[in-house]
Amino acid sequence: MSGSTPFYQKHHRHYDRGYRSKELESAVSQYQSSSSSSYAARRSSSRASASASRLSPMPKRAKPTYLAMDKENQIIGYVVPIFRGSHEYASGFSDTEEARVKESAGYMARRNLFTSGLEMERTEQTSRKVSMRESAERICLSKRIYENEEHHKRMNKDSLMHAPEFVIKPRSHTVWEKQCVRLHCTVSGWPEPRVVWYKNNVTIDPMAHPGKYKLESSYNVHSLEISRCDFDDTAQYRVSAMNSKGELSSFASIVVKRFKGEVEEALPMPRRKSEEYHFIYTLTYGITFDTHIVDGFGVSFGREGETMSLGATVIISPNLARYQPEVQWYRDDVLLQPSKWCHMHWSGDKATLTLTHLNKEDEGLYTLRITTKSKYETYSAYVFVRDADAEVEGAPGAPLDVKCQDANKDYVIVTWKQPAVDGGSSILGYFVDRCEVGTTHWSQCNDTPIKFARFPVTGLVEGRSYTFRVRAVNKSGMSRPSRVSEVVAAMDPADRARMRGTSAPWTGQIIVTEEEPAEGVVPGRPKELEVTEATKNYVVLSWKPPGERGHEGIMYYVEKCVSGTDSWQRVNTEIPVKSPRFALFDLAEGKAYSFRVRCCNSAGVGEPSEATEATTVGDKLDIPSAPGRVVPTRNTDTSVVVSWEASRDAKELVGYYIEASIVGSNKFEPCNNKPVKGTRFICHGLVTGESYVFRVKALNAAGLSECSQQSEAIEVKAAIGGGIPHASPTPPYGISVLECVRDSMVLAWKQPTFIGGADITGYFVDYREVINGVPGTWHEANVKAVSDRAYRVSDLKENRKYQFQVRAANMAGVGIPSLPSGTFVCEEWTIAVPGPPHDLQVTEVRANTLVLLYKPPVYQGRDPVNGFYIDIKEADAEEEAWRGVNEKAVLTNYMKIKSLKEGETYVFRVRAQNKAGVGKSSEPTEPVLAETKPGTTEIVVDVDDDGVISMNFACSNLTPDSKFVWSKNYEEITDDTRITVATSGEKSKATFNMPAEDDIGIYSCAVTHTDGACSSYTLSAEELKKLLELSHDHKFPIIPLKTELAVELQEKGRIRFWLQAEKISANGKIEYVFNDNSLSQGEKYKMNFNKDTGVIEMIMESLLPEDEGTFTFQLQDGKATNQSSLVLIGDVFKGLQKESAFMRKEWHRKQGKFFLGQLTRLSRWLVGNIKKETVALWYKDGREVKGDEKLTFTEGVLKLEIAQISKKDAGVYEIVLKDDRGQDTSTLNLTEQGFRDLMNEVFSNIANSSTALKIQSTDEGIRLYSFVSYYNEALQVTWHHKDAAIAFTDRIKSGVVGEQLWLQITEPTEKDKGKYAIEFHDGKGGLKRTVELSGQGETTAEAAAIAERSKVPFRTHLIMCDLVSLSQALNLTCNISGEPLPEVVWLKNEREIVSDGHYVMKFEAGKYASFTITTVNTTDSGKYSILVKNKYGTESADFTVSVFSPDSKK
Repeated sequence: MSGSTPFYQKHHRHYDRGYRSKELESAVSQYQSSSSSSYAARRSSSRASASASRLSPMPKRAKPTYLAMDKENQIIGYVVPIFRGSHEYASGFSDTEEARVKESAGYMARRNLFTSGLEMERTEQTSRKVSMRESAERICLSKRIYENEEHHKRMNKDSLMHAPEFVIKPRSHTVWEKQCVRLHCTVSGWPEPRVVWYKNNVTIDPMAHPGKYKLESSYNVHSLEISRCDFDDTAQYRVSAMNSKGELSSFASIVVKRFKGEVEEALPMPRRKSEEYHFIYTLTYGITFDTHIVDGFGVSFGREGETMSLGATVIISPNLARYQPEVQWYRDDVLLQPSKWCHMHWSGDKATLTLTHLNKEDEGLYTLRITTKSKYETYSAYVFVRDADAEVEGAPGAPLDVKCQDANKDYVIVTWKQPAVDGGSSILGYFVDRCEVGTTHWSQCNDTPIKFARFPVTGLVEGRSYTFRVRAVNKSGMSRPSRVSEVVAAMDPADRARMRGTSAPWTGQIIVTEEEPAEGVVPGRPKELEVTEATKNYVVLSWKPPGERGHEGIMYYVEKCVSGTDSWQRVNTEIPVKSPRFALFDLAEGKAYSFRVRCCNSAGVGEPSEATEATTVGDKLDIPSAPGRVVPTRNTDTSVVVSWEASRDAKELVGYYIEASIVGSNKFEPCNNKPVKGTRFICHGLVTGESYVFRVKALNAAGLSECSQQSEAIEVKAAIGGGIPHASPTPPYGISVLECVRDSMVLAWKQPTFIGGADITGYFVDYREVINGVPGTWHEANVKAVSDRAYRVSDLKENRKYQFQVRAANMAGVGIPSLPSGTFVCEEWTIAVPGPPHDLQVTEVRANTLVLLYKPPVYQGRDPVNGFYIDIKEADAEEEAWRGVNEKAVLTNYMKIKSLKEGETYVFRVRAQNKAGVGKSSEPTEPVLAETKPGTTEIVVDVDDDGVISMNFACSNLTPDSKFVWSKNYEEITDDTRITVATSGEKSKATFNMPAEDDIGIYSCAVTHTDGACSSYTLSAEELKKLLELSHDHKFPIIPLKTELAVELQEKGRIRFWLQAEKISANGKIEYVFNDNSLSQGEKYKMNFNKDTGVIEMIMESLLPEDEGTFTFQLQDGKATNQSSLVLIGDVFKGLQKESAFMRKEWHRKQGKFFLGQLTRLSRWLVGNIKKETVALWYKDGREVKGDEKLTFTEGVLKLEIAQISKKDAGVYEIVLKDDRGQDTSTLNLTEQGFRDLMNEVFSNIANSSTALKIQSTDEGIRLYSFVSYYNEALQVTWHHKDAAIAFTDRIKSGVVGEQLWLQITEPTEKDKGKYAIEFHDGKGGLKRTVELSGQGETTAEAAAIAERSKVPFRTHLIMCDLVSLSQALNLTCNISGEPLPEVVWLKNEREIVSDGHYVMKFEAGKYASFTITTVNTTDSGKYSILVKNKYGTESADFTVSVFSPDSKK
């Protein structure tokens, strides 16, 4: 037994102890010796024990222990107790039988686990019969144990369910090529776990590689066999076990070694590991390897869903056959591991990385690193991944980088990054989907889209594993889903940590026993409750479990309370949560809440935790501000380097997206689809020779910022030398000393004359010591750039001499240093007066004025500075020409200098004073020319219609880098509480939020990167008062009135209320109010508003008692308003009412009555009491119409005749009779129902005038017709055949010609026989005319019609002229025959033509009809017809006349 190997190693032919370490060899030898010595004793004792257990009763239950021991009291495992209730479950066994079976099954399982391998190694010989009997017994016992366990699992699932555990884990192997290897493991868990094998995180599919892999599973033992291993099988293998309670993985590595020479597959002769190490060490000792990466990969572009391979050839010298360097791939400096998304391969001289399914997560800088013993080499290139085509046009791109955080039992937070492409419209939000591992069903987690790129997913099932994905949505549709997240298990973090730890001690065996539960304990208060995240969509709480909670698990109830109240409301009333995390949704945005948590178990609900502080619902994270100025510089023929200023005060910044657009296209495309965190990016894939502009957006979880301002256009071409062109600033100058102490000096200098096209970001100061006139070595005074033009150089030596130089830096780099300054001695200043002011700047230069800015001296002297003096002189004047500008010292750091001479050049200097006197003057400014430059503009103060006061400044000389900078008292405004600044294009506006005395001061606006564009405005107390008054007038304007509301009496006692506005527009509106009630136009009130004169009036026919009160006219014209009121109550009202009634009575007394009544609906009235002077006027809808020119009052009847009545004649008709006695009026309403009744009377008259229905034979067939005395287009007629309405077709048609109504039947058949009728509709009963079409030969009416066919009129030789020019004559002729002599009618546009001087119509000799237009004009164009009829029928012909001008083109 001492020389045998364990069974799980003997089955592997490649096994060799030489591959084991010394510690492993020692452990195996001890295990083998102990196993062989105790094997016989354990076998005999196991048989005796099994026999005894079947014959003897169950012994008394011993105190449970958590250690499992063998007969020699050696610990072989540990026991995990399972707590269950005291009640019995239906198992089919009694207490003693059940316990006995369990004990027997447990012992036999342990014996079988640890002795089966040893039995296989027994060297003693047994007979075939004994061996078969023992094998049968083992199989039978294993079957009984398995069936018993399955029975108990089915009877008590909940208490036995647990996550998968590896009892035996797979072990790593090292094999030679062409050998076989097997990995195996033992897994426990209930429900039975599903086991999957992976190679480098890619699922192994035996069907995809027939004969290569073999998977087996039997009684929880799972194995993977790999046949004929080759070098590609060298990998990390993972076995994953998963059930509903969780998932667990175990790892093992297989290394396949190459052997130089022939190897017999059955008997491999590998070198021992110590020899292998010695060989490699000897081979590489003292050798220096040179590594060169050639044929590398370049910048690559791919699209989502595609496959991409990156590769490079590696040359290592000297070339050793067995030497393999370390090959590593990085993306954005993060080491890549083999997975299903990326495969790595090394062939000995070429490294390859394959991205199997591109996603935007794969975008980034890829680096290949080859490491040898002596050094390493790297090679890098960028990979860009564009969005796949959207499934819906206009949909956004897919989100990216979906990750799971803070996973717990039923809760996880899902985060992602927003896409760069929004599809042309803003993204409305995102949907989160989840999928349980092992299924393919995706379910949506949120009902409404969320805009925040972070979402808590609740409602997970404990122990199950999930993956997540995210989709974006805009108004066009849904994006493609993102790449799925990593698998995450819904379980307690502590349990997850335990599962990732080591297995059970020694053998890893777990023995499950049962134990009575402890007495129930009500859990205590949860601890450390806090709000970890708050947005407007949800709030996340977290806490720690209580210390007092008993042995059973606990759950939680969450309660909320609106701040300021004591009403606590339970949030999760139905299902308590298991995790110490909870997300609350549906909270009112803007409200403040407090929260607390209670624990619960079977013993009850515990006390609540301490309540949280009041939390206001709303987004705590703001969208980042737009990035600053964008500067592009040339790089290569297809790329541009883009730099930008970072977003200010951005919180939790994720990165930036860069967009590019060809100049003039106004179409921006993303340069990167994965956010970059720096402020510099190389945009590849551009078109050589095209000009581009760029812009940048920042993003965080709250969303994407506004776009930065567009950069200056740049043409894509290679820079000189292939690098970035020099754009650093020129050197500063004018270095001076502002203060000096024992060991430091404060220096000042002037800004460079050329800043290099970009703002200066800082300065660097260097110094050197001068000893005996010999300068020393330069030393850096500051490592970090300083933004001010003054700096204190420290760590100097007293009484030593120093020189200084300064360099300026911008985004392009650090410029060259200035010339060395003069030599300064480092000695402490002790003078009483202050030092020199510094940093003098001249601004707002005009022809006669300018503003000088300066900073106070650093050295104050013995007393604080209390004023400044400004000196001036002409630039070319002598030093003695300096003169003072101000006689009295000024306290401010600025001064406006006036009375300059236009065209003169000046220089200025400043001196500071304190109590001791006036100090040293500053360095003079550069010469300044007093002139007003062309295009100079000033600040304009404006008050808009809403009363908002603003200052506006425009500049037409902007550059792409220009900015408007607003200042108050020449200090930049950074706080927007008082003033809000908005810039658009070439204009900038500074708006006062709430103008008050705090806003008094001097406001200025300067434009950077221009030739000194600047202006200022002084807001004094008097100016502020005027602006406030003007603002009030604009905000609350008043319509001026010429007269207030007044009342007067008119004829017939009418009451007129009126007023006149001085100025009101045509858009003005009037509201008439009586006792707070609005009045409207009607019979009682007649309103009128004359917009030309501004007179507004309201007329009432009379005053009733209820009209006593207050009348008000309310005027509104835009925002301007006004009103005027008149009070009519008491004696005033009664007096006006009495006078109105008297005037109306007197007027009626003087009048006579004209109208006696209306005779008919056809506009006829019976009149009386008239004279010869009486005049009658007819009106329709308020417009006068023509009636009887001569009134025949003898009949006492007035009438108005309407010819060809139609819908346009509907309306209200009015007749007015008047003479010197007055007038009388009568009306007739012919609208709606009145007009319908009138038309029904007309239709009734037409129907009664119709002739009997007749039949006529024509060339085409049979025609039925009837004549009426008058035809109206609105008349409704229905033709019937056999009492059914006829459906008209191309064969059966109806129509009207003149006064003839006809029905034409073309090519009649037998089906057309029967009774025909024409029905006239008059709104009442109607009228029908009928005829019978029988077809009985010559005796029928139609036969008579055929006999008289020759008598039907017809026409021949119609001469037509379709096109005729102006001023010509047109003549048409037609031959006509018929008996009796037919009647001829000419029509134009279906209206009868009357013969006059223009139209001449003749019918001569009963045969020749002619039609002549004497002088043709454009009005003669139209459709003409000739209608010929007698009693036997009607014939017609149509033609069209078009008139053209001779000058027009044909």
